[in-house]
Amino acid sequence: MRQIILDTETTGIDPEAGHNIIEIGCVEMVRRKLTGNTWHHYLKPDRTVETEAIEVHGITNEFLEDKPKFASLGADFLNFVRGAELIIHNAAFDIGFLNTELARNGFSERMEDICTITDTLAMARKKHPGQRNSLDALCRRYGIDNSHRELHGALLDSEILADVYLFLTGGQTALQLGQSSGQGDDSDDEPIRRVVTHSPLAVVRASADELRQHDAFIQLLDKKSDGAVWRQLDLGE
Repeated sequence: MRQIILDTETTGIDPEAGHNIIEIGCVEMVRRKLTGNTWHHYLKPDRTVETEAIEVHGITNEFLEDKPKFASLGADFLNFVRGAELIIHNAAFDIGFLNTELARNGFSERMEDICTITDTLAMARKKHPGQRNSLDALCRRYGIDNSHRELHGALLDSEILADVYLFLTGGQTALQLGQSSGQGDDSDDEPIRRVVTHSPLAVVRASADELRQHDAFIQLLDKKSDGAVWRQLDLGE
């Protein structure tokens, strides 16, 4: 089945209070691999973005001033996701907003009418009960690099969620260290990417005084061992 990993950003937390979607990000996945096909738009809301929301996603009212309204892009969005399985983290939040926007803008369809919906938060809670299961926490648990996620963003979060979903549903079954997994290039269990970044190791070079002390110690070992093996090797003995 064609899968769409989806995320939204909003003006606030309650669509029934008149809050709007201001960003939708979707990435397409087929046979557990990203296709490169995406749907991503910023949307001008009918109200101002709350300060608390801006602190989460960094999307300001000034930035949204010249963006299109949901009404002008709703049909195109529905065509993109129609018939797909939607993969969403905390799906109730995003689906609630999407259905409210659709109804508010004269669309008769609801997301459940045209898509199946999978909630990765529910999956994670079942797989890791009693643990934190936010997107950041799951990235840490599975070793997925999200160091570039300083603020929430719908498209970036969808790309990260694609990796999280793959690990939640099976993950990597072979080390992929230049050896065949026996399943070919279309293996259904190969994740898109699993990037773990490490800080580069610092190179600390010995000082001149430390080198003198080392040489003195080597000479002492040489004297006490009546001719150290490494000295014999250096002399070709």
